Amino acid sequence: MQLRYNYRLYPTSGQRAALARAFGCARVVFNDGLRARQEARAAGLPYLTDAELFARLTAAKATPERAWLSEVSAVVLQQALADLNAAYRNFFASIKGTRKGPTVSPPRFRSRKNTRQAIRFTANARFSVTQGGKLRLPKIGDVPVRWSRPLPSAPSSVTVIMDPAGRYFASFVVETEPGALPVTEPTIGIDLGLTHFAVLSDGRKIASPRFFRRAEKKLRRRTPPGHASWKTRQAAGVSSRGVRAQPLASSSAAMACQSAPITRRSPAGRPRGQAAAACAPRRRRSPACCHRSR
Repeated sequence: MQLRYNYRLYPTSGQRAALARAFGCARVVFNDGLRARQEARAAGLPYLTDAELFARLTAAKATPERAWLSEVSAVVLQQALADLNAAYRNFFASIKGTRKGPTVSPPRFRSRKNTRQAIRFTANARFSVTQGGKLRLPKIGDVPVRWSRPLPSAPSSVTVIMDPAGRYFASFVVETEPGALPVTEPTIGIDLGLTHFAVLSDGRKIASPRFFRRAEKKLRRRTPPGHASWKTRQAAGVSSRGVRAQPLASSSAAMACQSAPITRRSPAGRPRGQAAAACAPRRRRSPACCHRSR
């Protein structure tokens, strides 16, 4: 079966610029393909097949208007068209009733104002993990990775994601075989309390997440106008000066990290595993940092 393993990335300033260029090129290719199919349908022409879109992409890269598409990996552009084709297939299957679940709307244009961006590299892109533990991406470079756990097998693809808080993640797709669960120790008693969140019968103590309410107040202060909770703040006479989207996303990301399931935390109260990768401290202070040293 296929599983996804997510890890935190720490690209340099030059690599962030290269990733932004790749995000923009993938968005342009997706929108060009969608526009071509919409114009063909409006003109009464036959539906453009997947092969015709790929041929148009190859021809567009040879024109002066789209020559800059060659600055990024060709696999990234091909995967953008693959996403468009998959969106159309899901839309048609939903109309015919062969797809389970709610009705799927037709594909929409991607916006550069979208705070979440993603590109995908398949095995054809020849991405790799170096001996130093960095992720080598074509035309981007060796990106540092925080490995919170080892990969069980060689990945078949990797998706690079930038979230609204400005953080970067790598999502690997790996093939694994289901195995037997490890033998567990005898049962253990849990006592919930006020001073500590829980006290185990073996003497371990799990700290109480008292920071959550403070994070909620900070998120409420950074909520922009028009938000569902803004009317309450407006009625109380709270000013909207200094409200920005980045701090709001950073506060939301911080709350997500701090409210990681207690069962996935170490006895010291720090996240472990995938939660630790998402909450790992940045190398420099910035508003997008989601972890503060205690």
